[in-house]
Amino acid sequence: MRSARSAVAPAATAALLAVAVCAPISLAAAPGAGAGPVGGSTAAPARFVPGPCPRTPEPVAALEHARCGFLEVPENRARPGSRTVRLAVAVVPAASGTPAPDPVVFMAGGPGGDAFDDIPLLVESGLNRDRALIVMAQRGNLHAQPNLACPEIDRAAAPAVGLRYDEPAAQRVLLDAVQECRDRLASEGTDLGAYNTAENAADFADLRTALGFREWNVYAYSYGTDLALTYLRDHPEGIRSVALDSVTPPQTVSLPWTWSSAREGIDSVLGACAAEPRCKVRYGDVARTLTQQVRRLEAQPLTVEAAPPRGGKPVTVVLDGGALVNLLVGNAVRAADVPAALDELARGRPERFAQARAAGAYPVEGQTAHGLTESVACSEWVPGYSEADVLNAGRRAFPGWPDSVLAQAPQLPFQHEVCRIWDVPDRTGSQRAVPVSAVPVLVLSGTFDAKTGASWGARTAWDLSGATVVRIPGIGHFVVPQSPCAQIALASFFARPTAPDTRCAAGVQPKPFTITPK
Repeated sequence: MRSARSAVAPAATAALLAVAVCAPISLAAAPGAGAGPVGGSTAAPARFVPGPCPRTPEPVAALEHARCGFLEVPENRARPGSRTVRLAVAVVPAASGTPAPDPVVFMAGGPGGDAFDDIPLLVESGLNRDRALIVMAQRGNLHAQPNLACPEIDRAAAPAVGLRYDEPAAQRVLLDAVQECRDRLASEGTDLGAYNTAENAADFADLRTALGFREWNVYAYSYGTDLALTYLRDHPEGIRSVALDSVTPPQTVSLPWTWSSAREGIDSVLGACAAEPRCKVRYGDVARTLTQQVRRLEAQPLTVEAAPPRGGKPVTVVLDGGALVNLLVGNAVRAADVPAALDELARGRPERFAQARAAGAYPVEGQTAHGLTESVACSEWVPGYSEADVLNAGRRAFPGWPDSVLAQAPQLPFQHEVCRIWDVPDRTGSQRAVPVSAVPVLVLSGTFDAKTGASWGARTAWDLSGATVVRIPGIGHFVVPQSPCAQIALASFFARPTAPDTRCAAGVQPKPFTITPK
C-alpha cells in the first residue's frame, strides 16, 4: 500500500528528483522510449510517475531523503492492451557532495524478496557513498501493484515445522496453500506467465530510459544476479558495469543445480573446521558427524518444543534429515557455530537446530512475493529436469545419504508438484541462453555459500571477457554486507571497472569456529 500524501505537481517533484540523482537527462512524467517488446507484439510504452516513497514495514532512514515514484509498465509486453503494473522506485542520494554521474541500480534476490528491506544493508555497505542508489520493487513484489504475495503460503509455515520435511502431510499443507494463492491471483486478473525474468529485465531497461540516465552501474545478489545477467544479455545499452554477488547463472540454474551448490558450501564450512587446529581437535571428523546425524534423524526424527531465537511462543518442531540439511543450506545456524551445533546434536542436545527450525514458523506475512517465486521457478528452473534428475544430483553430491532426503531440492521442496499447480509456460528455451558480454563485471562469491556455490562465479565469468572474479573466504550468501573486503573491492570496481583493487581478498580468513567445552 502506498502512503497517503497531498498531491504534488509532477514537474516540481521531477525537478527535486533531478537534483538528488545527479542531473539525469529527463524525469518528466511522460512515456519513455521503452525496452521494446519481450515477445513479438507492441505494448504501451513505460513511464515514470513521481510520487511518495513506499511505507515500509520497518522504518528505512535512507527513504527520508530519497526521491520516489512509480515506474508504469505493461504487465505483458507481448500482449497489446495488457494492463499496467506499477513498480515503486526510490532514488537514494549519494553521501558525497560531488557524486559521480552514473548511479548504481540494485537488483534484489528471491525471486520475491523485498528490495526496500535491503536498503539499510546497502547504505551501510557504502553503495551510495559516491553515487546515487536506485532501488525498484521488482514486478509482483512488495511495493509493486499488483503484489503477488501469498499469505496462504506464509500461514502454512507454522504447521509445516511440526511435520517431517518430506512427509505427505507437509506436501499437502504446501500444495493446498499454493492452490489457494494461485486461484486468488488468477481471479484478480493476474497474468502469472508475465512474471518472469525477461519481463523483469525489460522493466529495468525501461527504468533507465524513463529516468533519463545515459548509463548506470548494476549491483545484484542471488536471484538478482540471474536477473542482472539476463538484463546484460537482452538490454546491454547503457550498462557501465555489473557487480554480481552470490551468482545464480541463468544458463545453469535448475533444481538439480541446487545440490552441487549445497555440497560445495557445506564442504567448505566443514573443511575450514578441519583446517583450524582447535576446531579439528575439539570436534574431530565433522563431515562424518553430519552424515551420521542426517541418517539418524531421517530414520528417527526428533520432536521437540523450541522457542524461535528472535522471540515468539515456543512451537513443536520436527527435526529429520531433510530439515537438518535445509537449515544448513539456508545458513539458519551461523557457519561458525555449525561444528558445535552438530556435536551437540550428536550428544542429544538439538537446541540450536531446533530453535532455527522454530524460526520458520513465524515468517513476516506478505513480505515475500511467493507468486513471483513460483512464476520464475516454474517457467525457468524446473522445466527440462525430472524428479529423478533431482534425486540423482543429490546422490552425486552426498553419496550414501537417504534418498528421502535427496529427493527434494534444497530450499524448494515438492517443487515439481507446486509447478503442476502453478501452470505457467516453459520459458527455458530463451532464458537459458548464455550471457556473453565484454562489459566490465565483478563477480563476488563467498566460500561458505551453500545456496549459490562459489565455483559458479568463476564458471559464469568464462563468457564475460571483462570479468574479475573474487572469492571471499568464510562468507556465505550475500557477500557484500558481510565483508569489509568485498565492500572495498566493490567501491574500487565502480570507480575503475576495468582495474578494480581486489588485493584484500588474499588476506581474508574465516572467523574462528565456536569451541564449546567437552
